[in-house]
Amino acid sequence: MNHLPLKIAFRYLFSKKSHSAVNIISAISICAVAVTSMAMICVLSVFNGFSGLVNDKLSQIDPEIKITAANANYISNTDSIITALKQCGNIIYAAPSIESRALATYNGLQIPITVKGVTPDFAKMTNISDLVKEDGQYILSNGYQYFSVISVGVAISLNAHPGYFNTLEIYTPKRKGAVNPANPTTAFRSKSTYISGVFEVQQQDYDTEHVILDINLARELFDYDQGEATSIDIQTAPGTNIDALMQKISSALGSQFTVQNRLMQHSHSLKMINAEKWITLLLLGFILIIASFNIISTLAIIITEKDESIITLRSLGASNKMISRIFVIEGWLISLFGAISGIIIGLILCLVQQYTGIIKMSTNAQALIIDAYPVIVEWTDILAIISIVAAVGFLTSQATAIAMHRRLVK
Repeated sequence: MNHLPLKIAFRYLFSKKSHSAVNIISAISICAVAVTSMAMICVLSVFNGFSGLVNDKLSQIDPEIKITAANANYISNTDSIITALKQCGNIIYAAPSIESRALATYNGLQIPITVKGVTPDFAKMTNISDLVKEDGQYILSNGYQYFSVISVGVAISLNAHPGYFNTLEIYTPKRKGAVNPANPTTAFRSKSTYISGVFEVQQQDYDTEHVILDINLARELFDYDQGEATSIDIQTAPGTNIDALMQKISSALGSQFTVQNRLMQHSHSLKMINAEKWITLLLLGFILIIASFNIISTLAIIITEKDESIITLRSLGASNKMISRIFVIEGWLISLFGAISGIIIGLILCLVQQYTGIIKMSTNAQALIIDAYPVIVEWTDILAIISIVAAVGFLTSQATAIAMHRRLVK
């Protein structure tokens, strides 16, 4: 392979130009690509940080694997399914749960809520006990009566507190039986509990309207029979390959059931973050294209300045194709050096932010979940940026090749 065009392109790129303006324009072209590449890596890393933050917050209360009925609102034979699941291996806990909408009232105030009925294993599968505020505790049943653990949003909306001051009344439409039009109140079923604690996940989906009950009380409230539930929650052994286990569970249960990990359970939120991430990358890609016009103008100036060198190369036997290739490679080099320098600077900034949190989100740290922008660098983002820069550099080089060919044939 002939490396002469590459060596000459390197020399043209770094050699001192006859006019200082050409050096300045070349530096500006490299800086334009570098700044755009740096912005790309920083922006994508921040979006990755927010995705990781959402995942960490959800993991405190969401099961590692959740099984629901694909074509129904509930699972009718949870006991037999849990028995089959334990044969798949690497499963520590597999427990049914019930989740449905209801209306809560407390001391004359009312709000719509989401009720989640859980078994005693729920406290072992999640960090719910650590999320309960100091003035309460995580207790759903003491063997004599039931209690409820409410989210901080429900507590604020109802002005509710743990203790025996007032009971939390929960109302829901009856799932079974006929409705008496003369007495519409018979269409609803209600249960009352004392509040044992208030929890806060620092995630809006849970903190706004969730109430946790014992699954037996939830079954009475929503007319579910023993063995019926809306989902089965699974806790796996440490080091388990979640994806492989999910495939094994799907094969064992068949297409009648849906198997989801934590990210899949909140796919809408994460899809929105990913959509914003790639739309931002697309916009920065357009900015990179605009910045690359500087490369075309820089190459045009360099070609004009190297007229004597081009004549010398042709006298030494260089073909028009070889001379065109020199300047095409130079366009690639400008894009490459700009991208590499920008990515390196961006990585340094991201690592500094990741370990020091120097850039704050707000002066009031208590008003937000975190006080600094979260940052996670992923190698796939680096490959995506390099691919975009390479594609833009290719288009720039093609424009240079066309201009150079017209100049040489004259």
